[in-house]
Amino acid sequence: MLRDVLRREGHGVRRRHVATLLRRMGITGVYRMPRTSQRHPAHWTYPYLLRQLTITRTNHVWLADITYIPMRRGCVYLCAILDLASPRVLA
Repeated sequence: MLRDVLRREGHGVRRRHVATLLRRMGITGVYRMPRTSQRHPAHWTYPYLLRQLTITRTNHVWLADITYIPMRRGCVYLCAILDLASPRVLA
């Protein structure tokens, strides 16, 4: 937006130059940050059960990963099931 205002006033600046100047001055945009990693104090934390386990073969231990991906309109949650012994995504 600032680049467009400066261009209308006759200054030939590009978006990256404006971003560099704003970063040097310490000016940042104010927007709501996602709070996806905040733990609720009332929720119970489960113990880590694989601490003493040695993983020796494939299909021995699976893990799940859920990732939040912001989109233009809303968000998407990506869930992946992985095999811990091999670099394969199972589902």
